[in-house]
Amino acid sequence: MAAGPAAGSRGRPQRVSMQEHMAINVSPGPIRPIHLISDYFPHFYPFAKHTLRTPDPHPAVTPAPPQQAEPEPEGDSDDSTALGTLEFTLLFDADNSALHCTAHRAKGLKPPASGSVDTYVKANLLPGASKASQLRTRTVRGTRGPVWEETLTYHGFTRQDAGRKTLRLCVCEDPRLRRRRAPPLGELRVPLRKLVPNRARSFDVCLEKRKPTKRPKSLDTARGMSLYEEEDTEAAGDERGRILLSLCYSSQRGGLLVGVLRCAHLAPMDANGYSDPFVRLFLHPNVGKRSKYKTSVRKKTLNPEFNEEFFYAGPREELAQKTLLVSVWDYDLGTADDFIGGVQLSSRAGGERQQHWCECLGRSDCRLELWHPLDGAPLQLRA
Repeated sequence: MAAGPAAGSRGRPQRVSMQEHMAINVSPGPIRPIHLISDYFPHFYPFAKHTLRTPDPHPAVTPAPPQQAEPEPEGDSDDSTALGTLEFTLLFDADNSALHCTAHRAKGLKPPASGSVDTYVKANLLPGASKASQLRTRTVRGTRGPVWEETLTYHGFTRQDAGRKTLRLCVCEDPRLRRRRAPPLGELRVPLRKLVPNRARSFDVCLEKRKPTKRPKSLDTARGMSLYEEEDTEAAGDERGRILLSLCYSSQRGGLLVGVLRCAHLAPMDANGYSDPFVRLFLHPNVGKRSKYKTSVRKKTLNPEFNEEFFYAGPREELAQKTLLVSVWDYDLGTADDFIGGVQLSSRAGGERQQHWCECLGRSDCRLELWHPLDGAPLQLRA
C-alpha cells in the first residue's frame, strides 16, 4: 500500500513552493560578472559591421595604479590658488626714501580665454590716488608663465608711508586692439609695515580676485581723483603729494642754491586723472625779479622729475631771516593755473622744514636733500 503513492508521484511533476523557489535562487554560489547592456545592444556606427560581442564569463581584473597624492600649492588653499602665483621682491631703502618692487615671474595664470596671454604687472600704493602711485612693467607676450625681472621704484617713500601704506600688485592682460581693458587676472596686497628697512624680502603669493574699491565722498571726482582704498579714505583725501628739495649755501658764489629735483604722488587736477605740474619759488622779503623763479612744465604726469637749480645771492645772515616759498601748480592753457600744494622753509617753520633750512645755512658747500610733504592750503607768510 505504501508503494502506490510513491509510484504515482514518479509520474507527476513535483510541485515546489514559493519559499523553496526563492531559497534556490538566492543560494550562495560562485559570483559571476554582471553583463553590461552594451554587450547586447552595441552602438550603431554606419561604417562598421554589426557584431554582437559575447561577454567573457571570467574577465581579467587589472589592478588600478596607485594614486599619488598631489602636492599642495604654497600659500592659501582656497579657490584663489587657481588664479596663479606671483613672485616678487620688496626693498625699503630708508636712506634714499625709496621703495623698490622687483617683479620676477608669474606661474599658472588662468586667462578667461584659452591660449596664450600678454601680461604685465601694475603697482599701486593704497590709500592714495590710483594714477599718482601707478607703476607698471613691460608687457610679456604669448605665455602663461611670464618672466619680467623688472624693478619699479617709488621715490619719496618715507617711514611714515611704510607704517600706513599697502602695496597692491595686479597681473593684467594687455588689451592690444581692444578698446576696453579687461579686469585683472588676479591681484594681491602687501602691508608695507612688515618690511624691515634696508633689507630685501622675497614673496611667492597666490593671486586673488580683485577687491571692490570706492571713491571717498570728500573728493571731487570730476577733477580726476580716482580709485581710492575703502579704508583710511579721509587720510588719502588730504594728501597733495611731496617734493624733493636740495639746499646748499655756496661760499664761492656767496648765495643759496635751491634745487628742485622731483615731485611724487601729486594730486591729479585735470579731468584725465593727471596734471601738468611746474614749481614756483619765491624768497620773501626780497626785491627785484630775482626773487621769483619757476621750473619748466612737465606734461601729463603725477611724478615729475625737474632737476633744475636756482640761485639767491646774499650773505647767510640775511638769508636766515627770510622765508622760501615753494609751490606746485598745474598748468592750464587759457585759464588760471590750479594750485596743487606748497611748502615754506624758514627759521620759524618748525619741524623738518626748519631743520633743513637752518642746517643748510649753518654749513658751507654742503648739499642737503630732503622730501617735504605739500600743504593743500594756500601758502601764507608766517610772522
